[in-house]
Amino acid sequence: MSAATPLALVADGDGVVRTAVAGLLTRECGVDRVIEAASLDEALMLLDEHAGIRFAAFDLAIPGIGTPLNLRSVREVFPDIRIAVTGGNGRRDEIFQALQASLHGYLPRAFGPSEVAAAFRHVLAGGVFVPPSLADLPLPSEAAASFEPSRAISAGVRLTPRQQDVLRLIRSGKSNKEIARTLGLTENTVKVHANALYRALGVRDRTGAAQRADLP
Repeated sequence: MSAATPLALVADGDGVVRTAVAGLLTRECGVDRVIEAASLDEALMLLDEHAGIRFAAFDLAIPGIGTPLNLRSVREVFPDIRIAVTGGNGRRDEIFQALQASLHGYLPRAFGPSEVAAAFRHVLAGGVFVPPSLADLPLPSEAAASFEPSRAISAGVRLTPRQQDVLRLIRSGKSNKEIARTLGLTENTVKVHANALYRALGVRDRTGAAQRADLP
């Protein structure tokens, strides 16, 4: 890594893990300071508040993520931030989901501290990291990738609770600014959830989402 990264974000529901990962970033990866988030919404709000964040690590177990594909909207809204996911199951299909979402790193949960630090350094230096064992993994099944566990709102479509909130407010005619005010979020946070919602529903925009007559 040619230069220090002044500010990074670690998003993980486990405070002990957050502290450990933050320590790796500052001690071994040239990061000056790390801010921590315990949820996806908190992480998105911090990304919006701190323009200096240049690297973010998201644990896949955080509610609202579940699959690397659900972070694609974060990449779209915050294109200058290098993003890695941690805690992956290490299967080929999930690794490919991370690549499809244009993420910069995929770290299986089996990685030890030295492997995590080396992967982060690679991502911070401008590379894309996937486990070297990828070539030896079995081909993925044809089963569709699952979203974060949440109640199904129609056959074949599963939305996270926050996506359901955003859909309800979109259908009531509220703008992103009004949705942000109603839910106590930032506009960029709403945009991330809305983009993920459109992708889950297979529509292009808020009009398409609002017109899904098969949804309650």
